Formats: sequence, structure tokens, C-alpha cells
Amino acid sequence: MAVNIMDIDIGNIIRTKRKTIALQMADDATLVVRAPLDADDETIRKVVHKHRKWIEKKRKEIASGVTVYSPREFVNGEGFLYLGKYYKLSIVPEQEEPLRFDNGFYLSKEALPRAKELFIGWYRKAAYEKISERVKWYAQKRGISYNKVNITGAMNRWGSCTQKRNLNFSWRLIMAPLPVIDYVVVHELVHLVEKNHSKSFWIKVKLMIPDYKKHSEWLKKNGNLMRL
Repeated sequence: MAVNIMDIDIGNIIRTKRKTIALQMADDATLVVRAPLDADDETIRKVVHKHRKWIEKKRKEIASGVTVYSPREFVNGEGFLYLGKYYKLSIVPEQEEPLRFDNGFYLSKEALPRAKELFIGWYRKAAYEKISERVKWYAQKRGISYNKVNITGAMNRWGSCTQKRNLNFSWRLIMAPLPVIDYVVVHELVHLVEKNHSKSFWIKVKLMIPDYKKHSEWLKKNGNLMRL
């Protein structure tokens, strides 16, 4: 239920067994307050007022088209990106696998202290499987040879290539839609032929990904969300 505090609209107040109050800005500029079960409205009001400038800044960023990053909290119902779609997390008791995916993420309650580590491990494995598959397909299609595919923890580069013809990709890339992944894969494969971003480089990219500019823009706009 939406409420208004000090002329600041709050889209939702979620009370759980947490110990502190946290503010989260949704993609639609809705302010979400996560609070302890015993937090009263006055306490929440003070926290919201204290962070008024942060709230205004985030809403301006959203209005300008820049996506807003909020650290994951690993709670029930939280959304996690995979291949361009958000899938909800469910915390479940007595699950044999610490983390599994079945049209949604299921995390064992006992594994909560290792949630971030488990998600990164899952994303790394999924990234290696999917990206290796796409690299092989495009390389064969265009007759480009490469050595091997590596998955890295890079935060500022989606992909890179080495003199030994190794291809490196950030595990975060698996959060993007498949056409965006394909664009990054092709980008790095073409770099094995064209070392810089020359006119010839972009012609070769366009031959394989005609709408590559759209996918490049998607990364610029949404890359900030592809974090944990």
C-alpha cells in the first residue's frame, strides 16, 4: 500500500525478520522500504527523511533513462536476472541442493549465509555453458579459430580476447538477453581478426549481428543491473 512521508511517496513497506531498515528504488521509481517487524511509522519516517537526497537522486536517474542498481538481499520474492528475464527467489527448507533453478531460483534456508557465493557459482556455470555454445556456433559460421573460453569476474568489461586467441567473458553477461550475449560474443570473435574498432571491424560485426547497435545500447542502459 502506497504511503506518503514528508512529501515522499513510498510504494511499499515490507516488514520481515531483518534487523535494519533498508531503502530500495525499483525500476519504475517506486520507493520500497524493507523494515524489521517492530519498526513503527515514526522510525521509518526518520530514515526516509534522512535519505531524502538519495531518493531524489535515484528518481532523477530513472527519469533520465539510467537504470538503478540495488544490492541483492536474497529474500523471498526477490527477482534475479537470467537471460534477460527476472526470476523470483524462494527460500525453501530441507532442500538437498543449496541452490537450484526451475523457472525460478530455489535457495535452501540453511544456505542463506552463502547465498551470494552460491549465486555467483551458478551464474558462472550457466555462463560457461551458454557462452561456449554461442562462441562455437558463430566461430564455425564465420570460419574464425579461437583457443578457449574463460569466464571471469570482470566488473567493467563484458568480454576481451588475448594474443593466445583466448576469449574472456564476465559471468554477469549471462543475465543479459541471448541476442545481447551473441553481440558480445561476435564482438570478441571479430577482434581475433580485426584488432581495433576500425570501419572494417564494425562491417564484420554487422554482417553477423545486423542490429548490434541496439544490443550495445541495451548493455549501456541495463549493465548496472547485472550485479549482485
